[in-house]
Amino acid sequence: MERKKASDFDPELLKLFTNYMHGGVSRREFLDGAAKFAVGGLTVAGILQTLGPDYALAQQVNPNDSRLKAEYVTYPSPQGSGKMRGYLARPSAASGRLPGVLVVHENRGLNPYIEDVARRLGVAGFLALAPDILTPVGGYPGNDDEGRELQAKLDRNTMFEDFVAGATFLKAHAECTGRYGAVGFCFGGGVVNQLAARLPDLGAGVPFYGQQVPAEDAVRIKAPLLIHYAENDERINAGWPAYETALKANKVTYTMHMYTGANHAFHNDTTPRYDEAAAKLAWTRTIEFFNQHLR
Repeated sequence: MERKKASDFDPELLKLFTNYMHGGVSRREFLDGAAKFAVGGLTVAGILQTLGPDYALAQQVNPNDSRLKAEYVTYPSPQGSGKMRGYLARPSAASGRLPGVLVVHENRGLNPYIEDVARRLGVAGFLALAPDILTPVGGYPGNDDEGRELQAKLDRNTMFEDFVAGATFLKAHAECTGRYGAVGFCFGGGVVNQLAARLPDLGAGVPFYGQQVPAEDAVRIKAPLLIHYAENDERINAGWPAYETALKANKVTYTMHMYTGANHAFHNDTTPRYDEAAAKLAWTRTIEFFNQHLR
C-alpha cells in the first residue's frame, strides 16, 4: 500500500491530530473533530489509524545488521526510578572508544522508530543509548497509544532524572570517549533543551521540534545547539522568539533550521507527517553537527 503523505490530509485535521498526540484533546474529542473529514467511505477510526504509525514501513537499519552491535542494557538512576533499561547501539567494527549520543524518545516510550534512530547513529560511528522512560511501568507496551497513556502518568521530574542518569551512564561507558551529545524528538526535543541547561559537559544538543526552556534556565546552557523546527508547527514555534532572545543574551552557539512546509514530527518516517526531504536534510545536518562537536 502506498504511504499517505501530509498533503493528503486537511491541515486542520493534521493540527487536530498533533494536539491529540500531545494530550491537548482526548481521543473522543479527536474523533468528534475528525468526523467532518470522514468522507468517501473513510471512517473517523480509519482516519486515526491512517495518521498513526506503521513501523513496517520505515525500518532503515535492520536490528541484525552486521555493521552493528546492538543490545538492551540497564543502568542505575538513583535520583530517578532506581533502575532503567535502554537500547545501546554501536558499530561492530569500531576500534577504540566512540563519542556517545543519548537518543530521547517522544511521549510514548522506546518504540521501534527510536530504536531505529539509535541504530542509524551506530552505523554513523557513535555509541548511541536510547533509554526507555517507561521502564518503571514495564517498558514500551508495543503500541504508541498505550505507551502515551503510560508516560502521561509518570512524574516529569523523575523522568528527567532518568534521562540525566542515562547521560551519566553513557559518558562513563567503557566504549565512550567521554564526549557525548543528545538528540530528541517532540517530547524528547524538549528534554534535550532541558539537558543542555542541566549538564555543563553536554558536548552538543539537537532538539527536533522540542519545547524550549525558559530564559532563567537558558542562562546555564553551554552546549552548542542545532535546532530543527517545522513550519506548520504553531504550538512549538510560538516559543522560539523568546528562546532565541535568551540564547543570544547568553552567547550560546546555536543554529536554527525552519523546514518549509513541514509538520510537527516530520522526521518520524512511520507516519504521514513524515517529510522525506526535510527529514533527510535534518539528519545529514545532525550527523555533521555531532561529528564536528564530539570527535
